[in-house]
Amino acid sequence: MNKPELLLPVGNPEMFHAAIKGGADAVYLGLRQFNARGRASNFTSSQLQALLKLAKKHKIKVYLTLNIVIKNEELSDLLDTLYLIQKTDISAIIIQDWGVYHLVKKYFPKITVHASTQMAHHNSLGAIYCQERGFERVVMARELTLPELKEVKKKSNIELEIFMHGALCYSFSGMCLFSSFLGGSGANRGLCAQPCRRFYETGNEKKHIFSLKDNQAVDVLPELMKIGVESIKIEGRLKPAEFVYNVSRAYRKVIDENDLKSAKEILSYDMGREKTGYFLAGNVNKAITENTNTGILIGRVEKRTRESIIFTSSHELQLGNRIRFKQKHGEAQKAIKVKEFKNLSKGSYQIEAGNTLAQKGDQVYLAGMMQEKFPGKFRDEGKPINASMHRTEKVKIIKSLGAKNIPQKEQIYVRIDSLAWLRKIHLNEMNYLILNLKKSEWEELKWEVPFLQKNANKIMIELPKFIQEKDIPFYQQLCKTAMRKGYQNFMLSHISQKLLLPKKARIACNENVYLFNDAAVAHLRDEKINLYTHPQENDLENLLRGNDRFGIVPVYFYPQLFYSRMPVKTSANNELTDDMQGKYDKEVRDGITIVYPKHPVTWMQQKNNLHKEGFRRFLIDLSHEKVSSNTFKRIIKNFQQSKQAQPSTSFNLKKGLK
Repeated sequence: MNKPELLLPVGNPEMFHAAIKGGADAVYLGLRQFNARGRASNFTSSQLQALLKLAKKHKIKVYLTLNIVIKNEELSDLLDTLYLIQKTDISAIIIQDWGVYHLVKKYFPKITVHASTQMAHHNSLGAIYCQERGFERVVMARELTLPELKEVKKKSNIELEIFMHGALCYSFSGMCLFSSFLGGSGANRGLCAQPCRRFYETGNEKKHIFSLKDNQAVDVLPELMKIGVESIKIEGRLKPAEFVYNVSRAYRKVIDENDLKSAKEILSYDMGREKTGYFLAGNVNKAITENTNTGILIGRVEKRTRESIIFTSSHELQLGNRIRFKQKHGEAQKAIKVKEFKNLSKGSYQIEAGNTLAQKGDQVYLAGMMQEKFPGKFRDEGKPINASMHRTEKVKIIKSLGAKNIPQKEQIYVRIDSLAWLRKIHLNEMNYLILNLKKSEWEELKWEVPFLQKNANKIMIELPKFIQEKDIPFYQQLCKTAMRKGYQNFMLSHISQKLLLPKKARIACNENVYLFNDAAVAHLRDEKINLYTHPQENDLENLLRGNDRFGIVPVYFYPQLFYSRMPVKTSANNELTDDMQGKYDKEVRDGITIVYPKHPVTWMQQKNNLHKEGFRRFLIDLSHEKVSSNTFKRIIKNFQQSKQAQPSTSFNLKKGLK
C-alpha cells in the first residue's frame, strides 16, 4: 500500500516546529507577498533560509505558495520573488496564475510547479493538461467524490494532492467572487472576507445557509492510499501550532499504523468546527452548520462583575488553556489564555475579567489546550538572499510579453443561457452569440434550423465551469457534433477543456480562465488561443496597465458570486438577504448552486473611455436576465449610448481590487 506524503500548513515559525514534531513529510508556506493566506504571519526571506536549513536536516520538503492572481503592476516584484526562489532549496511552488506559470517555464525552468486548488482542476482533463504542461503535481478540488478521484488517478500519471482536513469553502476555490464583490477583497488575491460564514435571511428565517463544517476525511484515507494518491494535505495556515501538531500526529497514526481509532480520538480535540467527510466520504446531507465557531463548547457564563467572570465548564480547566466567549447570536471574541483561575466548585471557575468582553449567558468555548510548547522563532535566521533581478533584465522580460496593439473594428459579444432568448434577440446587433446552455437544452438543440445554420459563423459553443468526470464524454461528443454541423467557434471555461475540442476548432476563453496580467495572456498565445475575456472582478487600473487590447471586456453581467456543488435550502422564491441588507438570488443549474446579486454589474458607462484606450471587444451577458425582447433592446441601447443601466453596480471598476 502506498504511503502518501503528509503535508502540513505553516504560517509562522512556531507552526513549523510543531510540524516537525508532529511528523510532517512536507510543509507549505507563504512569503509576505503573493499567497492565498494574506492574513497569516508568513515568512521573510531570512526566516525562509533558516526554515529551509532545518527542513533539510529533518528531511522535510518545503512548498512555497504563490497561489494568487497577479496584477500587471506586480510583475516586476514577482520576477524578484522567482529570482529569489531559484536560489533556494524550495521543493516546489504552488501556483494559481497562468502568468506565473509562463514566467517560470520560460525564465526559471529549474523551479518545480504544482497546480493550486485555486486553479479549480476537478476532473481528469485538468490532471492530464497539467501533466502535459510540465507540472509535477495538481491539487484537486475539494468537491470530488472518491470514485471520481479513482478515475482521475487511473487516467493520468501526474501526482495528485488531496485536501483531507481543515476548513472548507462553500464555493469552488478559484470560482468565488463574493468577497471581491462585497468590498474588493478578492479570494483570488488571498484576502477572502468569508461571506459564507455570514447570516442570510431566506423567507422568514435568518441563518447560516452557506457555512460548511470542517473537512475531516480520515475515514477515506486508507482508500486513497490504495489508489496511490501521492499527497494528503491539511488546511490551516491561520491555525495555532498545536493544531498542526495534533492533526499531524493523528494522520500519522493512519498512514504508519492503520490506526483509525486513535487518530479520531486525537482529532476530536483539533479545536475546529463540527466535522464532515464532505464529497470524499460520499455524504453531504449534513455538511452545513449553524455553528460557525471553532473550538469545543464547554459551558456558559454564570456571572460577570467588574473584576471577574464566573462560568461553568464540562472541561477540567488547566493553566495555559485558551478559551473564548460568545454571545448566542453574536461574534465569538478573541481567545484568551488562562494564566490563573479559581476553582469555585466542581465544574465552576472564576477568572479575572480584565478587558474581556463577556456577560451572563454567553457561551464558553475551549480554543486550545497548550499541551506542547514550540519555539516562536528560529535560532539562526540566516542571511537574507539578494532577491532583486537586474532591472534591465526585468524590463526586457516584461517588454517581451507583448506590445499595445489595438483591434481595428469594434466587436460585440452577447451571451445567453437559454434557448428562449433566440426568439428575443437580433443577431445583426452583434458579432458573436455565445450559447451557454444546460445539458438538457444542448440535447434538444436542433443544429440544422436554418436560422442557426445561416449564422453558424457567429455562434460560439461555451462549455461549463464544472464538468464532472462522467460528463466528459457528453461534452466531447457535443463539440464533435457542433463541428460536424458547421459550428467551429468554442469558448472554454477552463483551459484544460482544450483537450475536448476537435482539430481546427477556433478557441476562445471566457472570464473564468483567469488572465489578470500580460504574462498570462502570453501563455494563452503559446496555446494558440488568441481570444480571451477579462475577469469580471478586474479593476480599471489593472485593465489599463496591461498591453493587450484584444481581450473581451465584460460590460454587462450578473457575476456568479458563489458557484458550488454543495446544495443548500432556501425559501421557495430563492431570494436571499445578507446581514448588511445586500440582496441576492439563488439558482440551481445542472446540479450546481449559483448565487447572483439582485442587480447586474454594468461598465457600459465606460464604453467610450474604454474605446479611447484601445479596447474594441465587449461582452453583454444576458445570463440570469429576464428573457424579453424589450430587455435586449434596452441593454443594447444603453451600450450604444455608453450609459449605465439602472439599478446596477460597477463591482471593482473604480473602487479597485485589493
